[in-house]
Amino acid sequence: MEKEIDILDTVFERFLSSTHFFRDRDVLRHDYIPEKLPHREDQIKYLGMVVAPLLKTERCSNIFIYGKTGTGKTAVMKYVLNRLAQKAAEFGVPVKIAYVNCRLAGTEYRVFTSLCDALDISVPFTGLAVGEVFDRFKKGLEKRKLSFIVVLDELDELIRARGDVLLYELTRVNESLSESKVSIVGISNDLRFKELLEPRVLSSLSEEEVVFNPYDASELQDILWERAELAFYEGVLHRGAVSLCAALAAAEHGDARRALDLLRVAGEVAERENANIITEDNVREAEKRIEHDRIIDALTNLTPHSKFVLYSVYLLGKANIYSAITGDIYEVYTELCKEIGTSPLTQRRVSGLINELDAIGLLNARVVSRGRYGRTKKISLAIPRTPFKEVYANNGHLGQLTNFTPNCLKLKLGKN
Repeated sequence: MEKEIDILDTVFERFLSSTHFFRDRDVLRHDYIPEKLPHREDQIKYLGMVVAPLLKTERCSNIFIYGKTGTGKTAVMKYVLNRLAQKAAEFGVPVKIAYVNCRLAGTEYRVFTSLCDALDISVPFTGLAVGEVFDRFKKGLEKRKLSFIVVLDELDELIRARGDVLLYELTRVNESLSESKVSIVGISNDLRFKELLEPRVLSSLSEEEVVFNPYDASELQDILWERAELAFYEGVLHRGAVSLCAALAAAEHGDARRALDLLRVAGEVAERENANIITEDNVREAEKRIEHDRIIDALTNLTPHSKFVLYSVYLLGKANIYSAITGDIYEVYTELCKEIGTSPLTQRRVSGLINELDAIGLLNARVVSRGRYGRTKKISLAIPRTPFKEVYANNGHLGQLTNFTPNCLKLKLGKN
């Protein structure tokens, strides 16, 4: 133990003495809102005009913002609303803002409790009917006599999982209020999100729409250099490293978050190597580490049945079936469920899970022609097997299946 402490002391002391890279690494994180947002001036101005009526105690239009991940949607909206809150306080206008990440909230109940928390309305973390929480929210809001802005980020995640009932209730809430007003901002990463909404909800939510297009490589470089001046000390960053971060992120749909992650991790790689300058090689190493971490995170956060489906494809690969059909996967999946003691989903639902896993890049599902026999879908893992084993070896249910081979695969593996 004493030896381990000495090793850690060395690590910590080396880190504390190596201060020539980062001035403030938090500047490169996603939740940092800078004073300037390059190449989003038009969106800032437009959104500012949309919310300006709140400064005269008038309700502003509901807003629907969509665009791919890393295009600045959340940062811009938070920037605009922070400035609005400052101006409202300056003029004594009662404005309150609630920001809810719907993917993290997960249920209507938790969304409503988050809105109640923002207004200091007492609601237990669990135990009430959703309707009761909504009633408390309306009564508490009416009593406070203010303009309330509800920002629902990653709204598509909640709608897919729970439907659009919550959104419908919120878009209609002003009908039961006379002293307070509610405006809704919906933010989605899915450009096809509107297809999930019923027309009555869509017409209420989309009073104003703003589309955020991806950044190109030149715009990403501008963003990176502005952040880099705040994040790093002078002279520690090679220009080629910034250009490479921008180019790699631009190739992945102009994702500014990925560009910032690459730059931050590249700096950390150089720091750990005790280098003098952050180079393109450090960026390449950062890219490998981020991709590995992304896969680990995606695998860890899947729902149980999505994990079972993915594990079924993994087992088929061990049996040298690298391009399986849905029927093969379902056969293995049902045996896994039986072994674990869980009721399997229908084959139709499993087919839907396969499509979802394909959409997030964990499976490859490609349709191939079989001539006069029609077409079929061939499915395979889209990720390396190493991180897959790394995550599921320590997973509760799947960890128990390390040496389990479904009967339907034993013949294929020569284990009669």
